[in-house]
Amino acid sequence: MARLELEGRSIDIDDLVIAGWTGRDVDALHRHIEELKAIGVQPPSKVPLYYRVGAALLTQADRIQVVGDDTSGEAEPVLVGTPDRLWVAVGADHTDRKLEAYGVAHSKQVCPKVLGRSAWRFEEVEPHWDELILRSFIEEDGRKVPYQEGLLAGMRPPRDLIAGWRGDKRLPSGVVMFCGTLPAIGGIRSSTRFDMEIEDPVLHRTLSHAYTIEALPVVS
Repeated sequence: MARLELEGRSIDIDDLVIAGWTGRDVDALHRHIEELKAIGVQPPSKVPLYYRVGAALLTQADRIQVVGDDTSGEAEPVLVGTPDRLWVAVGADHTDRKLEAYGVAHSKQVCPKVLGRSAWRFEEVEPHWDELILRSFIEEDGRKVPYQEGLLAGMRPPRDLIAGWRGDKRLPSGVVMFCGTLPAIGGIRSSTRFDMEIEDPVLHRTLSHAYTIEALPVVS
């Protein structure tokens, strides 16, 4: 179990689901599969694919620790189910890329999953969901560099992702679902800092969060 703080309320989370391979554009999805295949990740058995991850891995910290230098973040829209409504936040499926080549499901379990502290009510953005813009940045040579950017129209609609998991378009209370990501600009790579955001150009607001990454030594 994990406890989150969203918009001034404490939320207990029992289940964490990461929806993978969620691209709506078949060509873009193929490019992402090839991007990961280039670093040794086997193609999925079906799309989308739902990975169950330990809820205790959820964190809203601004600093995480990982083992080794082969990890990287992926910015994602995140849905949070509560008793009275569905919330939208921005998160990062931080992943061990070396272990990912062994097995994606295994790699999901070894790094924290970072979530921002602010959220929007889903019903406020559902009518213009496709117009929301997802971005991330990494630090390279002391500079903030664009790492991902694109419209959420590039991914499957959230209601479809929820229904694809259990056949119901309502996300149960206490469940967090990561909804997929966009290809990396310039290829997947590690960094000591990861910034992420979702911009709402219709209601003129932005969800954002950033965290630093400390790579612990690999010893044997």
